[in-house]
Amino acid sequence: MSKHHDHHDHDHDHHDHDQHAHSGHDHSHGIGHHHHHGDPNTMGRAFAIAIGLNTVFVGVEFFYGFLANSTALMADAGHNLSDVLGLMLAWGAAILAKRLPNHRYTYGLRSSSMLAALFNAMLLMAACGGIAWEAVQQLAHPDPVAGLTVSVVAGIGILINGFSAWLFMAGSKDDINVRGAYLHMAADAAISLGVLIAGVVVRYSGWNWLDPLVSMVIVVFIVISTWSLLKQSLRMVMAAVPDNVDRARIEQFLRQQPGVSKVSDLHIWAMSTTENALTAQLVTPTGYPGDNAIDAISKALREEFSIQHSTLQVRTGEAELECCLQAPAPAPAAHAHAH
Repeated sequence: MSKHHDHHDHDHDHHDHDQHAHSGHDHSHGIGHHHHHGDPNTMGRAFAIAIGLNTVFVGVEFFYGFLANSTALMADAGHNLSDVLGLMLAWGAAILAKRLPNHRYTYGLRSSSMLAALFNAMLLMAACGGIAWEAVQQLAHPDPVAGLTVSVVAGIGILINGFSAWLFMAGSKDDINVRGAYLHMAADAAISLGVLIAGVVVRYSGWNWLDPLVSMVIVVFIVISTWSLLKQSLRMVMAAVPDNVDRARIEQFLRQQPGVSKVSDLHIWAMSTTENALTAQLVTPTGYPGDNAIDAISKALREEFSIQHSTLQVRTGEAELECCLQAPAPAPAAHAHAH
């Protein structure tokens, strides 16, 4: 929450140094005060357990899917593999996000978490395409399916994926990457349930076409559940106002501060999947409001508006110093939908 004050010769160096030292302490946790995550080590353990269990299960599921001639089971194994890769990406991004800033990467490697979330969503969409293709082939030429084998393996899949999803449930509200992992595991559990039911029905009815049909239904379910993750991660990468931030409310809050006559050059973006940043220019014709007032604004932005890092430029002159990227005049209305 560094600050830049124009037109003031007050000596703030020591204060800013303390502020940055405090900010650096926040960085080491990788999380601002606003978020209430579980212990990062617990999340790491969740990733390790889920990756280990699912890697073993992918091999088992594909082998038995091949033996049972079940497209649904083999497709589910392929989808599980994409999830393992996705979990590895998300875990890697969570580790990179804790890397301290340096001279070149002044924010550290926080933004890698946003790229991982985007790649994760794209990977899942690609897996859906593969499942759909296999299902169409199987529908065109249905072959006998060993229903009992399919059901047993799918039952094991429900237990593994359900347990994995439970591991990520705690952190899924705050971090888009943990949410992605949670969605993947929950989707996998639902897929396995569908495959199990199909296996039982095929076993007692001989309707071999049901196996690929279930695959198609599952694909639609995955695409719907992944769409919001894809959209949200794309917005983050494009530096849009984050979904959990109300730009209009923040602008109104800044305008209402004592002595502030105008707020301009307001930019809000995501630094990582858990941290947001803001820059703004506050015009205060009556004079510089003082360090305590600026600190109070930064604290309120952090605790009430999910802005972990704010840079406030204070100007006492009315001279226009608009940023060339300034949003159009009716900015609050234009961004009201971003909440």
